Amino acid sequence: MPQATAGLTSVITVNFNAGGHLVAGARAVLASGSAVELLVVDNGSTDGSVEALRTAAVGETRLRILENGANVGFARANNRGLAEARGEWLLFLNPDCEIRTDTIARMQGALRARPDAGMAGCLILNPDGTEQAGCRREAPTPGKALVRALRLGRLIRGLGLEGWSTRDFVRAGDPLPSGPVEVDAISGAFMFVRRDALEAVGPLDEGYFLHCEDLDWCERFRRRGYAVLFVPDVTVVHDKGTSSRGRPVRVLWHMHQGMLRYYRKFLRDQYPAPLFWLVLLGVWLRFAALATVALARRGLDRVTGR
Repeated sequence: MPQATAGLTSVITVNFNAGGHLVAGARAVLASGSAVELLVVDNGSTDGSVEALRTAAVGETRLRILENGANVGFARANNRGLAEARGEWLLFLNPDCEIRTDTIARMQGALRARPDAGMAGCLILNPDGTEQAGCRREAPTPGKALVRALRLGRLIRGLGLEGWSTRDFVRAGDPLPSGPVEVDAISGAFMFVRRDALEAVGPLDEGYFLHCEDLDWCERFRRRGYAVLFVPDVTVVHDKGTSSRGRPVRVLWHMHQGMLRYYRKFLRDQYPAPLFWLVLLGVWLRFAALATVALARRGLDRVTGR
């Protein structure tokens, strides 16, 4: 990484066929009230989004476009942008997220108030205004992952049985805290990172192609002694899945591969071998079930012309 420029925030956005969201998101970043540079790392897009961004940003010296020529994955693409980032602060931002003019300043304030924190996320909203799953999470232990996979959370709450070991690891829907709080993990769609903490922890693990690299990174930050914060009074809207809606099975494959890698890295030694292998089997059974549903829906859409 180049030497840091004090006060500058490097915004790193990985693009893969994000369409008009890329230009809209870039404009929002460049309209920030804080000093920024924007590094757009393109993973071989074919939808004209990069060309549209170049046209919209002619003469904009704060923008750099780095083209990979192929889809090398989310982690690897972010790391390429990171290698050229000059900011004291770093914001890893999905192209289908739009920040406000004061977003960066408020996130800097949250981290300055907590010198022990290495990264922070905000309240991420769906386009309909509801909280998006994933912006505040607990570590996805197999038990909590099972509760989520089988959609048992509502039943458990209805029976009054919810406890630390029986609840979903995604905490969307819980009452919002009054201020920043520590969480196990935030969403990779919006990760605001202190540069010196990142240099101590290291870059994203490129062994993940898509999904779970954010969980991995949060785990590594916490194991290095840095708190991960959720900042509830800073919001962004995320039109989730813009780049992946046409490839549901492939996305599911990478998601489950990522979860397996996460479990092998961080949880293998915490469970007896038979139980651990049962967990891995459960991951693949879940993939098979969800992939079957996705293929059936695609077939139905083709038949009905939707």
